[in-house]
Amino acid sequence: MTIGDLKSTLASHHGKPITIQLPDGETIPPHFHVTEVGFAKKDFIDCGGKIRTEGKCLLQIWVATDTDHRVDGDKLAAILKHGAPVLPTDALPVEIEYNHPGLTHFPLAHFEATNTSLTLHLSH
Repeated sequence: MTIGDLKSTLASHHGKPITIQLPDGETIPPHFHVTEVGFAKKDFIDCGGKIRTEGKCLLQIWVATDTDHRVDGDKLAAILKHGAPVLPTDALPVEIEYNHPGLTHFPLAHFEATNTSLTLHLSH
């Protein structure tokens, strides 16, 4: 999913609580915080000698001890709006940075919405 896809999804699901599901089916604890919105750019040369550039939006997730904290669709939309100045385009793919078991980046694959919640599914 891109930043634009995520923004559109959040706009369609105002105020719904968000669950983030890891590729193994486990979920990130519901009291997570989004501590950073970043633009990660990688310039590299591949094995064939071609110079390439990749960019992505990286959302850093942290779980604190304040177990009453919750991020819903509106709060995540506000966080993305606040982070917009560092993102050159809404076409960037989104990755979640989370410590599971070590610091890992998980692409945001798709979402699943019900009448009462929004689940963001991560992949490898």
